[in-house]
Amino acid sequence: MLFTCSQFCTDPRHNHFSNYGQANQPGDEEAYAGNAGAFDGEIKRSLATKKVVKKTISVKPKSATTHLFKNSKGKHKVVDIHCHYLNPVVNQKTSNLNAAQYDPTVIYANKLTNETNVAQMKTRAPKLTGVKERLKDMDKMGVDIQVISPAPYHYFYFTEPAYGAQLAREVNEGIAQLVSDNPERFVGMGSAPLQNAELAVQELEYAVKKLGLRGVEINTNVNGLNLTDPSLGLEKFFAKANELGCVIFMHPLGFTQGERLTNHYFNNVIGNPLDTTIAVSHLIFDGVVARYPKIKFVAAHGGGFIAHYWARMDHAWRARPDTRTIIKKKPSSYLEKFYFDSITFDPRMLKQLIDRYGADHVMLGTDYPYDMGEDDPRGIIAEVKKLSALDRKLIEGGNAVKLFKIK
Repeated sequence: MLFTCSQFCTDPRHNHFSNYGQANQPGDEEAYAGNAGAFDGEIKRSLATKKVVKKTISVKPKSATTHLFKNSKGKHKVVDIHCHYLNPVVNQKTSNLNAAQYDPTVIYANKLTNETNVAQMKTRAPKLTGVKERLKDMDKMGVDIQVISPAPYHYFYFTEPAYGAQLAREVNEGIAQLVSDNPERFVGMGSAPLQNAELAVQELEYAVKKLGLRGVEINTNVNGLNLTDPSLGLEKFFAKANELGCVIFMHPLGFTQGERLTNHYFNNVIGNPLDTTIAVSHLIFDGVVARYPKIKFVAAHGGGFIAHYWARMDHAWRARPDTRTIIKKKPSSYLEKFYFDSITFDPRMLKQLIDRYGADHVMLGTDYPYDMGEDDPRGIIAEVKKLSALDRKLIEGGNAVKLFKIK
């Protein structure tokens, strides 16, 4: 016998899903149509397109269009949400710590990789530590604003907690000063000493409330421990981030069990997205995302592997009781709350990310100024097939303006 379903049926066994999309949800058209304004014509054209493809891709329209604004040339602002700054004063101050002995990207790397990294720093240090070359490169890439976060090896989780908190404060105040000196070009993200939850809470509050930073960048593990490891006690840190409703930018520093990743720069090429995948999975399955819905999680490098292989964890959640010990809904429903940068290096992968999570959850990123970054971020976005002008503007800047509260 044949049976018909409601148009909003979400039973995965009924195969209403395709192209990594979600089942249609009631009210989508009304929500999308409610975004009328300066881009009314584009919205209507985009909506017409969405109605055609709505059955095959996920569409999560929101009011982000109201946050699009223009630069001095009358064009929409372009915002890079993934770029780093190395504080030269802090770097000099901590040179005696021999931080490399705690850094997985150094520990699990062969001689050629470490030599290549040292050579890279010689040529890119002015971009990483200064402003002059950074601004030139931003203009060359067509980027109006950078959301600056610390260089990843300035987490300093390996230090004694009080000293780690002091270093985080100096890193944060350095970025706040950089923003203050260039308010039209920079917005800041800070750091927090996650090796001590109490101090991490204090620094998060200081960074956001006192310094005006829009959140913090965190590693995807703390000295090899998962972010949800009970010994870290980071529940109170996530609770504070939820209270503040701020951004947590998750950026890995290699993979901590990287014995098999020493050659071919694998601890970056494979290790970074792998560590992100593990961290995001724990945040989902251990219930952090469910308990703290006001945190704006951003997963670097296009979300790692998990953003593109989410269906396997959904299958496990349906098939096995040991995956349903905490969360009450399928894992991908929590993953859909994350935001992702555009660093995928291929317009087809970027399109998949956009189709699956919505144009309102993807933002332009470069990983400036590293060699694993994207030098032409607007170019790869322009290559995404069938991307509406409205969605392109959201990805290039509109989403970031809303998420990071750029005025």
